[in-house]
Amino acid sequence: MLERLFQLQAHNTNVRTEVLAGVTTFLTMAYILFVNPSILGETGMDKGAVFVATCLAAAFGSVVMGLIANYPIALAPGMGLNAFFTYTVVLGMGHTWQVALGAVFLSACLFFLLSIFKIREWIINSIPLELRSAIAAGIGLFLALIALQNAGIVAANPATMVGLGNLASPQAILAILGFFLIIGLEALRVTGAVLISILVVTGLSILLGVSQFGGLVSMPPSLAPTFLQLDIAGALDVGLISVIFAFLFVDLFDNSGTLIAVAKKAGLMRKDGHLPKMGRALIADSTAALGGSLLGTSTTTSYIESAAGVSAGGRTGLTAIVTAVLFLLALFFAPLAGSVPAFATAPALLFVAVLMASGMAEIEWDDITVAAPVVVTALAMPLTYSIATGIAFGFITWVAAKTLAGRFRELNGMLVALAIFCVIKLSLF
Repeated sequence: MLERLFQLQAHNTNVRTEVLAGVTTFLTMAYILFVNPSILGETGMDKGAVFVATCLAAAFGSVVMGLIANYPIALAPGMGLNAFFTYTVVLGMGHTWQVALGAVFLSACLFFLLSIFKIREWIINSIPLELRSAIAAGIGLFLALIALQNAGIVAANPATMVGLGNLASPQAILAILGFFLIIGLEALRVTGAVLISILVVTGLSILLGVSQFGGLVSMPPSLAPTFLQLDIAGALDVGLISVIFAFLFVDLFDNSGTLIAVAKKAGLMRKDGHLPKMGRALIADSTAALGGSLLGTSTTTSYIESAAGVSAGGRTGLTAIVTAVLFLLALFFAPLAGSVPAFATAPALLFVAVLMASGMAEIEWDDITVAAPVVVTALAMPLTYSIATGIAFGFITWVAAKTLAGRFRELNGMLVALAIFCVIKLSLF
């Protein structure tokens, strides 16, 4: 049955290798089980329900990817998108988390339609690669700021807006230790470095009396507080159009980049650069995002950590299925997730920020019409505390720079239309 479903021999792999790869992928991305409830919980959402929604969304998304596309790619609620959900849409713009879930649902519907009608390639190709890299880097800087705040390393300052926090506090010391631990373990290529760091910092925090231990295992909490609680009508408000598009664009770029990177590493990409079953993979991804919004979590997306499973030999969807099973088993560790303090997950956020900022290396810095929009995009996100605003500034600056430099021919209709829409959005709402 497994051979018929996943064509193991054709992909030069076997069940044992795929299982090992699935376990490896799970260990590298399991940190989301602790980070996602911590972030979404700040909106007022029930952390226990968010933990269950995270497990189920990751399991559902990974199964769909494994069965539909037969790719060794696992999914879970995305980093950056969960921060945008909490800090921009809910805490920043003042919308309820139910409305934010509605926006996630609508963006997933759009993503699904774009994948069905194959419009996604046109949109992706319309946005310059440098601007896509800037968006990823900006989200990374946004996560870094949140991480430093959660750790108490950065604090509000009435004179300078932000300033240095209390580095002598146990929370800051443990967070710094956790970040250094991740760096060391990653340098030594230890599987699950981020997860190990979270558990070590949490353990030390409990031993030192800084935080409380809530237990290890139990029956899963109720999903009722978040299940089907999305407010789609509220998300159709005109002021939320940019939010829906921000969810859509970030998810679209993130997915495409992840799929290409992991598939290339797994040897699934053809010599001409074409990725077989790319459409199926994106349909699986958008379906997972739809399911996640119904369960009660931010956008579910493909995880670049799947590359760890590929490195361990994963080549088919069986790897994703194994990862999904492990996410279901994780449902019984809700008390442990509830014991993890925010400063224990801060190092994970900061490490993800490092990975996302690496895209800035691909920028052509000698071209000022490229460098200026890239820097504006990346800086605007953390400084305005909004991913959507950063994307808007990026589109506007790119079009303005190319136009004033007499290089209007380098633009396309899609990009110009997006820039005009962003100007209207920032002016009126």
